[in-house]
Amino acid sequence: MPVSSTAVPGGEGFARASHSAGKRLNIGIYCALGGAALFGASTPFAKLLLGQIPPIALAGLLYAGSGLGLALWLVLRRAIAPGIDRARFSKGDYKWLAGALLSGGVLGPVLLLYGLAAAPASTTALLLNLEGAFTALLAWFVFREHFDLRVMLGMSLVVVGGIVLTWRPAGAVLAWPALAIAGACLCWAIDNNLTRRISAGDSVKIAAVKGLIAGAVNLGLAFSLGLAIPGGNLALASGLVGALGYGVSLVLFVVALRHLGTARTGAYFSTSPFIGAACSLVLLGERPDNAFWGAATLMAAGIVLHLTERHQHLHGHDALKHVHAHSHDEHHRHAHALGGNGAEPHSHEHQHDPLTHSHPHYPDIHHRHSH
Repeated sequence: MPVSSTAVPGGEGFARASHSAGKRLNIGIYCALGGAALFGASTPFAKLLLGQIPPIALAGLLYAGSGLGLALWLVLRRAIAPGIDRARFSKGDYKWLAGALLSGGVLGPVLLLYGLAAAPASTTALLLNLEGAFTALLAWFVFREHFDLRVMLGMSLVVVGGIVLTWRPAGAVLAWPALAIAGACLCWAIDNNLTRRISAGDSVKIAAVKGLIAGAVNLGLAFSLGLAIPGGNLALASGLVGALGYGVSLVLFVVALRHLGTARTGAYFSTSPFIGAACSLVLLGERPDNAFWGAATLMAAGIVLHLTERHQHLHGHDALKHVHAHSHDEHHRHAHALGGNGAEPHSHEHQHDPLTHSHPHYPDIHHRHSH
């Protein structure tokens, strides 16, 4: 039988549940915003590199830099903290990882960079907000993640902002670049929803695998097409942009998926285009038109609606066994084998007993219930 929040061992009931949930949610929000800042800032730097590197080759270098940088961190992490039990891929995870790699690691970056090569970086940066809208639509209607009127209105404003940004009645000057960028956003939306299925795992390992494979595929494609792949300073610069803007950013994004769910993480991550736009104005000297500022206003209003959302109701947790990094909050009150050092957070396979309680929450890895 499910137990109520007041009957959970430890005794503080709902007050403690609310406190621990709020603490956990803050971590997800900070990770989403930090990842958004890194990815947004990478857009104008990628625009500068596109003047010297073909789009497919640059996509390969960006993801290779991401994968190699994170792989190095995995090696250093193992040397610094050996013996820590970290989440491993299960047999069923590989199909989700393969789909995320194809859509987000191969198709998405190539479409983005071809569009970016023919469009102003500031316009591209704001148009990337469509990724959040596509992510939310797939999460709601394909993967059945919870949403309400406030969340839907917020995403609607983002979509309208994208339409305002790309509408050109006088001609189709931006038609195909905008279509390519929108296609990249759809690919990343598919990637986001598939990655959410494995977000309880080791975020660094997930991002490293995606970076290494996507980098190898794109570089191999560039080589087969006879495109020039630079070395020296250009390759190092591309790798650095990829390590931060694609690698560390993706690690933070996966952690946010774990704590916030797909649609909400996409909404917070939608702040990245504003950061990219601001960097573009400073670095590239672009002068945006009135449509740019109108779209920015609509998109900002949509993001604020998401940031101010509060969701709370009585809900039940079914029995669940999984592995992820956790602290002993009211969702994790389980026994440990002898020899554990008690340090938190820690990671090991653990069992969740049935539980019924009420506290503010998002559709994270412990709250994927129906409404």
